Amino acid sequence: MPELTIRPIAADDLHGILAVQRACYGDGFLEPGDALASRWARSPAMCLVALRGGEVVGYLLSHAWHAWMPPKLHVPLPAANAADVLWFVHDMAIAPTGRGQRLGERLYAMASACARAQGLRQSRLVAVQGADVFWRRLGYQSVDMDSAALAALRTVYGANAEMMERRMP
Repeated sequence: MPELTIRPIAADDLHGILAVQRACYGDGFLEPGDALASRWARSPAMCLVALRGGEVVGYLLSHAWHAWMPPKLHVPLPAANAADVLWFVHDMAIAPTGRGQRLGERLYAMASACARAQGLRQSRLVAVQGADVFWRRLGYQSVDMDSAALAALRTVYGANAEMMERRMP
């Protein structure tokens, strides 16, 4: 079996990232390539891909962010025009061929180290499709949201979406 490599995302990885996204989420959360590329353009060191041979088997897209609410899905990020206050974990997906190797934890640890090196001490994400169990193991807790904000979040991210956060050590 070829060796696993984790590195920052490059433009040539987009096709493989989209394939992993499709395998993990179906059509519901597929985002266009320009929206995904805007994440790694904003914070390249915090966007990683895992490759086995030349095949993308997992990725993590995350970036510095200036607001407590998540950026919009399916659209490119706006230009940075305010001080970033947190590390937003936008998406992590592991293809079926990459599972069972703690790849998610490895991607997260590498991106987290980059976020801390940039001085970000708070992280947020939106857990979908029951992923809150995974994120709780990494120290995330649910954010207390009023019913209107939670309804708005779930309109975009799905019925079981959960906003989560953690302090970064």
